[in-house]
Amino acid sequence: MKDIDGLELSPKKNEYLKYILKKGGVVKTTDISSEFHVDPSTITKTINELASTGLIQHIPYRGITLTERGREYAEFLVRRHRILGLVLSRYGLSSNEACQTASKFEGHVPKSVIDKMCASLGHPTTGICGKIHHDTCCCCPDVD
Repeated sequence: MKDIDGLELSPKKNEYLKYILKKGGVVKTTDISSEFHVDPSTITKTINELASTGLIQHIPYRGITLTERGREYAEFLVRRHRILGLVLSRYGLSSNEACQTASKFEGHVPKSVIDKMCASLGHPTTGICGKIHHDTCCCCPDVD
């Protein structure tokens, strides 16, 4: 995902994408509404905005799925959270504190910074919140 910086979407939209990834398959708007305690009409509006980005496919009354690009983007969002949590845990925060703190600011950290942090950590495969999956941009940067 070379053409993203991770700052394209609002933190709430990022959370929705991560939730859809976690659930896998087809997700109903009511599932998202229940998980985030948001009115279904608000979810529908946000889902339509996400669909216009090409990250998800939304078929009304059927559900939502991630597109290939959406899956890659959501995987980056999870990776960003886990890298930040791991870094924070190395500075004395408990696993829970690190995870919660990372959630508060992760939406403001661009992909280029995450890639550098990941490289400086030796491309870890496990963070405090779970497995860390790497994309080819992180582990195999362009050779110009």
